[in-house]
Amino acid sequence: MNRFKIACFAMLALFSLTVVAQESEETQKEERQGGHVNTNKFRQLYNEMATPNQYRTASGAPGNAYYQNEADYKMDITLNDENQTLSGYETITYKNNSPDDLEYLWVQLDQNVREANSPAKEKNGSGISPVNQTGGFVSQFMGEPFDGGFKISAVTANGKPLKYTINWTMMRIDMAKPLKAGDEFTFSIRWSYLIPEHTVDRARSGYETFADGNRGYVIAQFFPRMAVYNDVEGWQNYQFWGNGEFALPFGDYEVNITTPADHLLDGTGVLTNRKDVYSKEEWKRWEQATKSYDKPVIIRTQAETEKLAQGRSTKTKTWKLKAENVRDFGFASSRRFLMDAQAVKFPERDVMAISIYPPEGNPLWEEYSTKAVVQSLETYSKFTFDYPYPKAISVHAKGQGMEYPMICWNYGRPNEDGTYSDRVKYGMISVIIHEVGHNYFPMIVNSDERQWGWMDEGLDTFMQYLTEQEFGEKYPEAIAPNDKYPSRRGAPSAIVNYMKGNQDFIAPIMSNPENAFQLGNNAYGKPATALNILRETVMGHDLFDHAFKTYAQRWMFKHPTPEDFFRTMEDASAVDLDWYWRGWFYSTENVDIGIKEVKSYYVTDKATKEGKELLARYGVTDPSTIDAVYVVTEDSEDFDPAMKDKSTLENAPTLNEYLMDNFTPEERAKMEAPKHLYQIVFEKPGGIPMPIIVEYEYADGSKEKVTYPAQVWRKNDAEVSKALATDKELVKITLDPDLETADVDTDNNSWPKPKKLGKFEQMKEKVKE
Repeated sequence: MNRFKIACFAMLALFSLTVVAQESEETQKEERQGGHVNTNKFRQLYNEMATPNQYRTASGAPGNAYYQNEADYKMDITLNDENQTLSGYETITYKNNSPDDLEYLWVQLDQNVREANSPAKEKNGSGISPVNQTGGFVSQFMGEPFDGGFKISAVTANGKPLKYTINWTMMRIDMAKPLKAGDEFTFSIRWSYLIPEHTVDRARSGYETFADGNRGYVIAQFFPRMAVYNDVEGWQNYQFWGNGEFALPFGDYEVNITTPADHLLDGTGVLTNRKDVYSKEEWKRWEQATKSYDKPVIIRTQAETEKLAQGRSTKTKTWKLKAENVRDFGFASSRRFLMDAQAVKFPERDVMAISIYPPEGNPLWEEYSTKAVVQSLETYSKFTFDYPYPKAISVHAKGQGMEYPMICWNYGRPNEDGTYSDRVKYGMISVIIHEVGHNYFPMIVNSDERQWGWMDEGLDTFMQYLTEQEFGEKYPEAIAPNDKYPSRRGAPSAIVNYMKGNQDFIAPIMSNPENAFQLGNNAYGKPATALNILRETVMGHDLFDHAFKTYAQRWMFKHPTPEDFFRTMEDASAVDLDWYWRGWFYSTENVDIGIKEVKSYYVTDKATKEGKELLARYGVTDPSTIDAVYVVTEDSEDFDPAMKDKSTLENAPTLNEYLMDNFTPEERAKMEAPKHLYQIVFEKPGGIPMPIIVEYEYADGSKEKVTYPAQVWRKNDAEVSKALATDKELVKITLDPDLETADVDTDNNSWPKPKKLGKFEQMKEKVKE
């Protein structure tokens, strides 16, 4: 299409004059009303964000005084498969790298959320429903309270009792004297607890009982863990209510775990005595797996597992694991586990991708689990940093989806006959990608999950979306022909129903997970969609990807805050995004942009009634004293039907005279006089300003896609006009044609407005289909 470029200067100046006049009137009106506070959607986030300092800079990077404390652990753990208990003795060395002297230490006791009298069980309202699932009714009204929680039998330092106080899920350690800046303190805790059956009690960790009576254990939050002390809020000792997850310091771990001798176990860190705890055949296969880069090698086969499951060893075996620079520790153990593994090559190391699952997981897990682990490591590393740990493990646990450094639990179980639906397959692949991806957010980029759930779940779900799409491209046989991977979250259309829902049950993303009404949408879906739109529509891939990688690399093995993320994304891209964070993260407003009005204009150099009235307001009483052109619509009294078939220069000969007097023949040759002038009025019923993405369609069948930046709303948050000059007749306008912005109402996205079919017409259309 040939666009109008430069010819009608006088006409466009007159359009501008009209806007200025309107703004002047509005300004005078506001002055008469006494003014207003700054509620502009494009104002900076100074009031919402913490002030930069020596610990966290205005650029979003760690400051020159940034610090983080460390906690090293040495543990001896015993898993008792007969009575489903876990007992342990741990020694913690806590290093105070802060500039502050610490009067006491805080330790997390997350298992106490499962005490019989835990207040977490009463944190929500409850009532009696007309109909209940039998299991739910028994659990609510008839079941015995689970006797969970840590049983602390000793807290000592240098062999002597240490004073401590337990406040539900937090334990305060009272040292004999303050821990000075730069010093360290070592103390020990002896503890035990009853392991919950996670398939019944919906715990993040626990055990599943299989049909043959054997159990599969996925164990985490299993030891008293140090809380975080930092420059943001001192001790992060917010109680664990169940939704907000974990805030933990980094450290080194040496963990010895004693289990029945026929169990297969793996967990966080390097298994330092693998040759001792594996059979000769398992060790041989493991060595093969470390050199297999194209497919997994089975370490313990299904036949071997099923044979072991028929017996019960009375002997024990101790597995020794050592991990460096991790924030947590988890492990899985069972005699019903089989295992496969393959190597993934990175520039500085090979990483082992491992899957552990019971026979109930096959054939689905043997086919897809390790593939999903490998894809996760490759895609996440491409957008952040090379995976720094020696392995990543996916463990099959019924109904589970939970993450820890180097290991995670994932659901997805076929039917008893081995068949499975696409829903089960995609659900399993997606949860594996998501949970393995948590190694990056928050296991390495160590945000505070207890306060800001979206910083790990939202960023991870966004990365999950990118990984799923790459998985579909790499393994097209796994999805429907000529289709894309059916990601559940991430695409703009997936969040629309939530965004336009009942505001009484929607909280801003910037909310504590305990205060979110719909945690899945609030912490996972909406932030993932916001980041996807930011990448695809607002910033573009190059700027977004560079900024996102900068954030990940700045804060790997550190503790970022939301401000650090927001500031880094802007600092590394030169894109002012305060309006975007305010709309998507700090509010519950939604996106809704529509077409309010479209008008056709014709140019004339004959003074019109409206033109003379406008000039008079600026003191021009004789239009002949100035060079001017005028515009009219078809419903104007100054409109002449003959204008329709003429070009701009034909309708306003003085324009041609102006061009002759002011431009050379060469310059005039480059100019194009439009035959059609349109004014499109866009409205914004939704609260979030977004770019206006519009597709113009012309009578000759050609189309043009134009994007007006979000800043077009900065001076009028309700509506804005855009002039379009062309030598083609405009026949159709479509807003957001590719559904990029999560617009909650597309009924106002078209001009002419589509005719709504009645019930009879709708029925006829369905019959045609």
